[in-house]
Amino acid sequence: MGYPEISSDCLQMYFKGIHPVTQFMGRAYLCQGLLYTPLSTDNLEKFEKFVMYLMKALDFAIHDPRYYFLIYNASVLYWQVVRPYLKPGFRYLLIPSLSQIVTALNQAEEEDKQWRAELMIELLECFLDASKVKEAVDFSSTAAAFIKNNVPDKYQYIFSLMEPGKLIEIECLECEYEVQKLGTKIATYTKGVVETQLKVIRRLELALQHAVRLGDPNVIQVVCATQWNLCLPLLQHNLHQHVRKPLISVADVLEKIDSLLILLRCQVHMEIARIEEDEDRIEAAMEHFQKAIYLDNNGQYQEHLKMAFHRLHLCTMLYKAPERLEDQAIMMIEQAKKGKQKDSVRKKRSLLVNAGLALAPDAFQIVLDSENEAKVSSGKSRTQISYLCAKAQHHTKSVEKTDGHLKRLGHGNDKERIRLWADLAKVARKQGVWDVCRAACRFCLLYDDAQMRKVPKTKKLQKKKASTIMMDDNQGGNLQMESSLPIKSFSLERDLLRTLAEIRFINAEATIHLLRLEGVQLNDHVVPPEDTSQHPTGYISKLPEHDPDWITYSIWVDHLSQYAMENFLRAAEMGEELNEAWIVHNTLVYVLNHNKHLIASGRQREIVESLQSLLSAIKNTGHSGNTVVLVMLCNALARGLILCWIPKSVLKSDEKKKIDPATDKSKRPSIRGPEKTNIVCEFALNLTNENIPNELVPIAVRQQIIATWVKTKQLLQQQIWHKLGTDDEGQNPITKVLVPLEMYSCNGLGLMDFTVPSLSQLVKMTLECNWSDPLVELQTLTRLTYFAYASHDHEIVLTCSQRTLQLDDSNTHLNAFQPNTHLQEMLSTAACIQGRSIMENLAGKKHLRLAASKAFVQSARYAGETGNCTLVMLAARHFWNACLPFIGSPLDREQLKEPTETILKNIIKAESKIKQVRLSNK
Repeated sequence: MGYPEISSDCLQMYFKGIHPVTQFMGRAYLCQGLLYTPLSTDNLEKFEKFVMYLMKALDFAIHDPRYYFLIYNASVLYWQVVRPYLKPGFRYLLIPSLSQIVTALNQAEEEDKQWRAELMIELLECFLDASKVKEAVDFSSTAAAFIKNNVPDKYQYIFSLMEPGKLIEIECLECEYEVQKLGTKIATYTKGVVETQLKVIRRLELALQHAVRLGDPNVIQVVCATQWNLCLPLLQHNLHQHVRKPLISVADVLEKIDSLLILLRCQVHMEIARIEEDEDRIEAAMEHFQKAIYLDNNGQYQEHLKMAFHRLHLCTMLYKAPERLEDQAIMMIEQAKKGKQKDSVRKKRSLLVNAGLALAPDAFQIVLDSENEAKVSSGKSRTQISYLCAKAQHHTKSVEKTDGHLKRLGHGNDKERIRLWADLAKVARKQGVWDVCRAACRFCLLYDDAQMRKVPKTKKLQKKKASTIMMDDNQGGNLQMESSLPIKSFSLERDLLRTLAEIRFINAEATIHLLRLEGVQLNDHVVPPEDTSQHPTGYISKLPEHDPDWITYSIWVDHLSQYAMENFLRAAEMGEELNEAWIVHNTLVYVLNHNKHLIASGRQREIVESLQSLLSAIKNTGHSGNTVVLVMLCNALARGLILCWIPKSVLKSDEKKKIDPATDKSKRPSIRGPEKTNIVCEFALNLTNENIPNELVPIAVRQQIIATWVKTKQLLQQQIWHKLGTDDEGQNPITKVLVPLEMYSCNGLGLMDFTVPSLSQLVKMTLECNWSDPLVELQTLTRLTYFAYASHDHEIVLTCSQRTLQLDDSNTHLNAFQPNTHLQEMLSTAACIQGRSIMENLAGKKHLRLAASKAFVQSARYAGETGNCTLVMLAARHFWNACLPFIGSPLDREQLKEPTETILKNIIKAESKIKQVRLSNK
């Protein structure tokens, strides 16, 4: 109130007296301090006395949580008083007192976090004003963590105060965090993910420019190392052109500061050389290879780098033919690489063939001629089957010529020749010269012997993340494949084994191409050709199955399938030896994609051994984060193991045809097959635990493994109780629907029946679910409609069928799947069941008969869209029966005209679609 003398007298009387220790003691210290409020920076003595009494107040309050409010009050008074000292050259005076205030507020866990953040920032500025760099750095880490979590709007500001180098390092951490947030998205590498990563890389380019201007070598190296790590996933042939500029910047900057990060610099130059070579900038590529060779102090890349440099050097020799056959092959392969798309296949093939002849003058032409039909005789009887037999024998005899090649050649430069044969195979594959590709693969894989298999293995399995590329065979609905990331440690032997694994893939794919030329898919059996030749009277034709020529040809075709599968499995074995999950993953993708026709037709047991080998390999190396593919493998394997144990009466008609009576085990008492299946299914279900976000799979994939698991439990005669086989607490509601749904499907087939929840309860759970996949929801409702109809529950039939048909009208996601044959068939089935249930519950009501007829018309309309004549005719028959009572009335017949026309139109539409399919197949 403006009477400091009176205040001073009162405070002296208070301190002289004996009083209980209360909050007023702390308030007295604050008042005493205010009596020494410094009006300017000239009176340091007053300032020191003010601080002394303020610290007494803090010391009094800090020991009792009841008085923590005094700490806050003290900090506010302190801030008001010391404002004259908040200018350059005087801030250092505040460091001791402001540090204690900040510490006290933190200890008291003051709730006003905005205020605490402001004082922290002011203390940091005091450290910087006093040039106490170490203290500023130490305090900044604590302050930054607090501000980021509690006052994020001030997070950037705190770093704007800091040694710019620290800010740049923080920017590097931020960029790494941005990429980490992509998480599993990085495994699919969509266009959006690539663009996001490139934006982060561009941010680091700016950070590198700032670091260069700052001139701190340590900061520069931090940015360069971070940039390299972010560029690694993009170093694929289809993406690495995007990171050429940032990598060149990294290489140049590290060279200017003569960085001691020698290995990093060597690797950067290697990758830049690869990029420059792909862009046909040969001289630039050679320059970077030379720098990499110079920097490779440990010599771990020397052989690889020198071979690459030598190859490029040969490309620059325009007028001088090299003497070495290997060098001649290099030049021809490089010329073939540069071939244009408009160049004729003959021109491309000529270069590739000559390269092969240079590498194997003794055998390449013979192996190549194994597919030359001009070299094949017409056969003994000059029939088509006789010719096919001669072709098979010619191929087998010709490819055997590779057997003695290495013995005749010697082992002088095996590593170089592996590279050359691999390059030849890759270029031939890329340019579609498949016969050269197959021949080159055979020669390359001669080197995959015991010597090459002795590769150093890592002591501990490490699951490697990988980026992905699409398969090249342009088949619809295929899985995706992974390509390895460039790794920091390098071994030429390991790299060659990776190359051989890649050639295994290419060789298998090329062999499948040959099978298709013979009109056969992988692991299918060849069908005897129709005999269209004319024969004399009395001629008795032999069945092709008993014709020795046909047997020879069919065995050869089967051998090609076996050879392709052996290549895939050997690649997986190499992946295990190298402990690189991406190789095993790619094998799995290849096998599932090329055998999907077997899996779709229920013939999984024909490849059970291969699937078991792959599952074992992928368990050893990890599944590269691609849980979906692993679950698909488990389901295919489980179905293959279990199908032969299901009684024929339970199997679908197409599955019955595939069972060999000689190997049918359905009558055997052993349960070994179902037990194995149960282990595989539960492994997959545990893997896709719904509490682990990274292991989530689409519900459509999980549904398949659930169906197989439930059937396995039935064969093992094991009930599935209320927890449905998994932890009930965290189980997804959709899974709680799908398990009993499959149990309903298994009941009533002559095997053990499951104890199931009531149908009304299951329908209630279904309607309450938030379905992530509209197709699975539609299928579930359609199946429930059928089960309700089978149990004569008309109310549930109407509930489920109406919900099913409403999905088609209202669900935009479902409409995105159209046209979809399976979808339309489900809708047709649901509408037909609805109409039949109405007919069975008419109770003499005429209007219900009309409602049923409308349902049958709707069923026919859906079936007509799919070209399913069976469903159309089923709907038509029920429609006719429903309308019979109305035929006698002219007025009623008039009402039936339009729906009858709709039925007829859809019968015609279905038949025309079937004809179109037959024509396209021909």
